[in-house]
Amino acid sequence: MSDAAPPIHFKPRQVRCPACAGLSLYSPNNPYRPFCSARCKGVDLGAWASEEFKLPDGTPPDEPFGDPRLQ
Repeated sequence: MSDAAPPIHFKPRQVRCPACAGLSLYSPNNPYRPFCSARCKGVDLGAWASEEFKLPDGTPPDEPFGDPRLQ
């Protein structure tokens, strides 16, 4: 008798590709996950390399609510 659990089969989840918003298979069978293709993965890498994705300089202003230390 074996104590090994039977393999669990699950339906692969589909998510939106961050680059093109098309459907992408989020599964170990998709080497580009969460992207749908090598092209979309490369587009995203290029955006990071050219610093399109970066935090804004400085801190955000407290104008909408004011400085909490003064309230």
